[in-house]
Amino acid sequence: MSVDLSISWSLIFFFVVTFAAATSGGYFRPGEWYRDLKKPSWNPPDFLFPIAWTLLYAMMAVAAWLVWERAGWPAAALPIGLWFVQLVFNALWSALFFGMKRMDYALVDVVLLWLSIAATIALFWPVSTLAGWLMVPYLAWVSFAAFLNLTILRLNPRQVS
Repeated sequence: MSVDLSISWSLIFFFVVTFAAATSGGYFRPGEWYRDLKKPSWNPPDFLFPIAWTLLYAMMAVAAWLVWERAGWPAAALPIGLWFVQLVFNALWSALFFGMKRMDYALVDVVLLWLSIAATIALFWPVSTLAGWLMVPYLAWVSFAAFLNLTILRLNPRQVS
């Protein structure tokens, strides 16, 4: 019996890129400023965020890899390019919200993130239905995050510079 131990370098690449973007959330941490903000009663507990994001980042990496493996170059250029765009918006949010303490800029960013995720799903779907489905929980979480961002902004209007 033979076991295939070959490594998919493209899968590793997508994991590395995805989790590199995730480091923004580790660098720009909530801190005391965030703890002091008024938040809605339905705000998730802090421990949930890293668990949710780890799962979502892994699913995003696998989704991009599936599209890359199925379509190849140059057919995957547009969907993967858009995937990179949403990843930039994703990484930027933490810098805006926690780093600059600009909930208003972060809200604009999360709307652009949501739109880029929706467009990425639309481009992934015809290439790999599974890749499209893997991005749906991410879109749902970002929808929730956008509403949370808006709600915290509205509860703390004096916190905006």
